[in-house]
Amino acid sequence: MTNTYATEPDAVPGSRPAAEAPTRPRRPAFFRSTTWRAFGYHVVSLFLAPLAFTYAVTTVSLGASLLVTVVGLVIVAAMVVAARYWGTVNRGLAASLLGRNIPAPVPFTSRRGFFGFLRSGLADTAGWRAIAHMAVSFVTSVTAAVLSITFLVTGLGCMTHWYWSQWLPPMQASDGTWHRGSMIAPDVFVDGFWWQAAYAGVGVLLTFVLWPAINNGAAKLQGLLAASLLGPTAAQIRMRDLETSRSSSVTTADARLARIERDLHDGTQAQLVAIAMKLGDARDRLSAGDANEDLQRLLDSAHGTAKDALADLRGIARGIRPAVLNDGLDAALESLVATAPLPVQLDYRLGVRPAPAVEAIAYYCAAELLTNAVKHSRGTGAWISVTGQDNRLVLSVTDNGTGGADPAAGTGLAGLAERVRTVDGTMHVSSPAGGPTTATVSLPLG
Repeated sequence: MTNTYATEPDAVPGSRPAAEAPTRPRRPAFFRSTTWRAFGYHVVSLFLAPLAFTYAVTTVSLGASLLVTVVGLVIVAAMVVAARYWGTVNRGLAASLLGRNIPAPVPFTSRRGFFGFLRSGLADTAGWRAIAHMAVSFVTSVTAAVLSITFLVTGLGCMTHWYWSQWLPPMQASDGTWHRGSMIAPDVFVDGFWWQAAYAGVGVLLTFVLWPAINNGAAKLQGLLAASLLGPTAAQIRMRDLETSRSSSVTTADARLARIERDLHDGTQAQLVAIAMKLGDARDRLSAGDANEDLQRLLDSAHGTAKDALADLRGIARGIRPAVLNDGLDAALESLVATAPLPVQLDYRLGVRPAPAVEAIAYYCAAELLTNAVKHSRGTGAWISVTGQDNRLVLSVTDNGTGGADPAAGTGLAGLAERVRTVDGTMHVSSPAGGPTTATVSLPLG
């Protein structure tokens, strides 16, 4: 699960685009450091791949031979877990030589006891994926290294053939003549000027055109293979994001509860204390038969304070969970649209009622996005759409404002993204300069 924000580069309304810096012409691929780092990756992998392949074959063969035993399988479990270190080494090589940063999989966690470690080790997905990489990369690494080295050496050899061919032993053709250049076909020798020039041309083509393309292309394939087998799986990434977002939600909930406690203590509680004191004073005056205008003003003040306290309590309760959500998300959104400070059109086409938590998040997202539209967009209207798609609730809020909404600018979008992620949802914001701004939130119905 991932939250994505799609915004235009010119995100601030009215801002001028930055002056484009003059671009330097790119050097040929042969002279780029990335090409030679990729070549170094191929060379290093050529030496490591046989060792890794041996480890993978040993692990699988041991697992097959020790399958009938229980104690012996612990060795296999340990080897599967230890295979993670191959992933660490290869991710480091990919980062330093290929410039590809591959995130590490989730750490290995062993269950308690002998059988706990056995089950955890044999079921370690990251370890088995690393072993699969050992086996597959043996073929890809050897092939990539052989191709890269062959094309480079052949190209350099062809370019310099005119020089080193003078030390070749002379060879006799069928017509009795002697030649010192390389023989590329029966009685065809590279020893004349034009043959040497053609050979040098082929060397230039191999060295500066074909070799960089093959070398860098093979490096990209190697990087894709490493990323697909040595990084976390989609399910692990999703679980990690959920854990992070839920941890953040716990912190946010604690802060919200602290704010509610502070509002109750400093605001509503103080108002109720003032009401009690004023009513006590009024009671004492009535007991003494002192009914005058001061008493009336005191009662009026107590009445006003009571209404303020009641309004504060309603606001706090509404911040916890709007009571209108008890009638459903459609009714809550209709109430929100009716009280919005700008014209809003609502299109609700959800056939089933979502889970209460999903309803609350969808409502808060709609309310916050409308608030942002009023405060920042300078638009004259907004549209809210709620539909169902693939067992998910899709909420879309659009305004006709100036655009340029930036999640990092403190407009509340980042907080909404965290709230959405707590239920495995996603949020996408499109806000080009000049508008319109469209925020799309996808939430699971259950």
